Amino acid sequence: MSQYQPPLSDIGFLLQHVFNFDQHAQQCGIELDGDTALAVADEAGKFARERIAPINRIGDTQGARWDDSKVTTAEGFREVYHAFREGGWNGLRFPEQFGGQGLCAVMSTVVEEMWHAASVSFALCPMLTNGAVEALLTAASDELKAAYLPKLVSGEWTGTMNLTEPGAGSDLAAVQSRAVRQPDGTYRVSGQKIFITYGEHDFADNIIHLVLARTPDAPKGVKGISLFVVPKFLVNVDGSCGKRNDVRCASIEHKLGIHGSPTAVMLFGEQDGAVGYLVGEENRGLEYMFIMMNEARFAVGLQGLSISDRAYQHALAYAQERVQGRAVGEDGSQGKTIIRHPDVRRMLLSMKSKVEAMRALAIYVAMQKDIAHSGAVDAEARAHAQSRMELLIPVLKGWFTESAQGVTYDALQVFGGMGFIEETGAAQFYRDARILTIYEGTTAIQANDLVGRKTLRDKGNAALSLIDTIERDIRALRQLDHATANALSVRLADGCDALRKAVRWLQEQNESNPRAAYAGAAPYLELWGTVCGGWMHVRRLQAAVRDLVQPELLTATALSAQFYAEHILVGAPALGETIRTGSASLLEFPDTAWRL
Repeated sequence: MSQYQPPLSDIGFLLQHVFNFDQHAQQCGIELDGDTALAVADEAGKFARERIAPINRIGDTQGARWDDSKVTTAEGFREVYHAFREGGWNGLRFPEQFGGQGLCAVMSTVVEEMWHAASVSFALCPMLTNGAVEALLTAASDELKAAYLPKLVSGEWTGTMNLTEPGAGSDLAAVQSRAVRQPDGTYRVSGQKIFITYGEHDFADNIIHLVLARTPDAPKGVKGISLFVVPKFLVNVDGSCGKRNDVRCASIEHKLGIHGSPTAVMLFGEQDGAVGYLVGEENRGLEYMFIMMNEARFAVGLQGLSISDRAYQHALAYAQERVQGRAVGEDGSQGKTIIRHPDVRRMLLSMKSKVEAMRALAIYVAMQKDIAHSGAVDAEARAHAQSRMELLIPVLKGWFTESAQGVTYDALQVFGGMGFIEETGAAQFYRDARILTIYEGTTAIQANDLVGRKTLRDKGNAALSLIDTIERDIRALRQLDHATANALSVRLADGCDALRKAVRWLQEQNESNPRAAYAGAAPYLELWGTVCGGWMHVRRLQAAVRDLVQPELLTATALSAQFYAEHILVGAPALGETIRTGSASLLEFPDTAWRL
């Protein structure tokens, strides 16, 4: 297998030229300059390459093992996690008040991409802990924060998110787990949760479960869900671990991919009821859990970028060394590597152009998060950034993870028959990527959120505002004296036109035929992703030309943008047509259409 190479050159290009990190940090009151940011990224990349990446294959072949409620992770995982924790990486973005380093969302995004690329199975544990920390920071009492946050931030303890039940998948209104208040103010939590990532493991002394459950007199549906902290071990007054709580891992799942990450079935309250502590107020659990879910959706989108980059690197290394056949139209090419074959070149450029678009968009969304949470900017700017971030998170989660399916598919295809052989490693990326479109809300759930909450709820204002921004960048692009600029600007303008028509159509349908609006949700999300990817190539090309970067980088940036325009962005008008015509007709199909 090829060695993982952290994308430090591209990260440097984005932070120094495309987005001007120094200016961003000054705007948000972030005490970090660009040189220091790149130094942090360099150290993170070194840890990802030297410590995390080597255990990725071991995690796939050995997997996590369950025995009598205990889980043992694959060889090397526990040791690498301890090194990860001791290096301070777990607390990178959290407040110094709780032992974190207080760095910004842009930095955590850059670093976490490399964790997931090195081993998505390993990185899932700190990812879930981060979500738990965010929820507690937002909604927990001072007492709960003091008891749990320092050790979660340090990574000494880890966190989980317990939503799903056997009878309640994405429909959280059907949650049946119960929580009964006790005279001492605690609750007794009982029920079964499934698909709990790192619900049990051997990394840490304690595992802090955030659990959705209902109190006996709670209203029906999602309005009656509360959120509870349920630790594996109760916490003593001095902060040490006390007696074992009534929490047990009944089994772990046997999965298509991410074998190194234990996915647990958790049982709460088999005996006296697991001791739990209310987070915030009763019946507001879903509101609090959405804090974790939004963090997780951003992180899963980042996983789509990460695994795409890793698969691309793997395929490129193979294509540069594999000798096979004669390249069409090249005399005397026998004995040359397969990167000379036209279709191999097409697949590699498709992978590269998508990865570069995704990385830029991830950093852009992280910048909006920094602005939205900064006290150094005015309220209007914070609200605008919050609105844009909320609009783009379902796009990032849905489009990145769907793109990862195609990228890992193409990577395996580059390997040919060898890609079907597990030892080459291409199949692992293909298998690991498959879960990304499913967990933390399927693509359809992201698309429905994009249509309903993010487009129709505000009458399309946030969506149209972003289209305006993209069109301003198109006009600026047209001023560049560069051959690729014209082709990219034409295709992206067509994509923006398709988006405007789609937004108007959704508004019209929502009034007369809302089912048709939602029938077009998935292609609407894909259209947004496709256009935003083109927009990021605009910004990359503008920066490369404006800042007179080295000729090789400028050429590579332009060729990637050109390919994206001619092979991917060209499909945007067709997606718009699918939304406006195909969605309504789909609902008219009789039931016989699905019969074999």
